[in-house]
Amino acid sequence: MNRLFLLIAGPLIALTAAGAASAQKAINPGYWETISKVTSPFPTQKTEKRCIKPADVAKFMEGKINHIYTCTYPTKEVGGGKIRLQGSCATKDGPPVPISGQGVFTSDTMHIDAKVSLSVGGLSVPVKASTDARRLGDTCPEPAAG
Repeated sequence: MNRLFLLIAGPLIALTAAGAASAQKAINPGYWETISKVTSPFPTQKTEKRCIKPADVAKFMEGKINHIYTCTYPTKEVGGGKIRLQGSCATKDGPPVPISGQGVFTSDTMHIDAKVSLSVGGLSVPVKASTDARRLGDTCPEPAAG
């Protein structure tokens, strides 16, 4: 189940929003909190805090969030306070799965609803999920000394 959540939640973190702004082109960099939820078929939730640097804003908004997933979006519309992505995501050892998402964003918020079609034992399993994100501040906390 963790693997299913990671496959779904990871790409969704990039597809997030919660209020439209007509001329908004992107979110602001800074310290962000994301809440990713799988609503069906098996409800789960994960909250993360992350630093989004200016150079990472476009990657975050377009689903390129980490080294685990390779996502391609032939349909990619980001701007005017809206996001719409359609394509597929895969892990290094898994086949691509179709994913589509749409949502809204402001400079400090994002919300996206997504649908993923997984194949499990030859059956197509529709998965619904959402991600909400909010900007917590301009600066990110210093990493803990280790």
